[in-house]
Amino acid sequence: MTFSSIIGHDRQKEILRRALSSNRLAHAYLFEGPSGIGKRLMALALARALVCRDRTGCGDCPACRKIDHNNHPDLHLLDAEDATIKIDQIRGIQKNLALRPLEADCKICLIDGAEWLNPAAGNALLKTLEEPQGKALLILLTAHPETLLDTIRSRCQRLPFRRLPHKQLADILESRLELEEVDAHILAALSEGSFKKALGQHRELYLENRRDLIRSLTALSAGSIFPLMEFAQQLADDKEQLADVLEIFQTFYRDLLLLHFGRPETELVNLDMRETLHKLVRRESVTGLLKKLDALHQGRQQLLRNVNRQLAMEVMLMRISAAA
Repeated sequence: MTFSSIIGHDRQKEILRRALSSNRLAHAYLFEGPSGIGKRLMALALARALVCRDRTGCGDCPACRKIDHNNHPDLHLLDAEDATIKIDQIRGIQKNLALRPLEADCKICLIDGAEWLNPAAGNALLKTLEEPQGKALLILLTAHPETLLDTIRSRCQRLPFRRLPHKQLADILESRLELEEVDAHILAALSEGSFKKALGQHRELYLENRRDLIRSLTALSAGSIFPLMEFAQQLADDKEQLADVLEIFQTFYRDLLLLHFGRPETELVNLDMRETLHKLVRRESVTGLLKKLDALHQGRQQLLRNVNRQLAMEVMLMRISAAA
């Protein structure tokens, strides 16, 4: 993985390239931004450039290949296990960083999901940031920098990452995946600028299952108790994708609101469902749509509180079907 092979993030690439060429890298970086937009790829590209024989991340030398295969002795990757990073893991890193590099000029440590540092681990990491040992580079990745200790943030050079622009991502998806223009538009919109999300398991949900889910939702009525309960069970059973399904429903009602206010079709997400949208917008009121969106919002909030998913979906669907 080289800087040039990463899509977007040109400003971040230039900052890191300049630091590399002038030999003025910070001792610690905080790459912050939404999940799945390329922070880890950028960190690995930086690591590869640092260990590379030519300092370019050529991809051909033994050091670059070791980075690619995750077996370089001077690169240490730490991922959150069970949504937490514990003090023992940080102590393990500290011991490693205290040793001399084996092959590269410095030790490199990448902590992915730094927001999952527990308090003890955070304080232990702070000591490493305040008193760097030997030649070492720390790269912290986080989607939620606000959860980190202020002192950790202040001792890292912060590098914010943004979502890929919709048009750029749609064009790339259309080309690489050989998608129709409409499908590329939908996938880019629902992926929220995340190339990883667009290429992963979400693709089937967004392009193939989405229409069936929306049809099931719009077929519900205030008196359809048994279909409602069955649909609630279907949603609740898919724990991994439930939040994304509710997001799909939100985009559908948002599309209806946009049509209500005369916005152009180019602003819609579900462009392949124009006929359904134009038919429904004639019978949906703005007040009713806002109530449905509020029901979806409340449903998503309930899921964050780890409540009974089946019950939360039943209540949400009842509110949606009754909204007028």
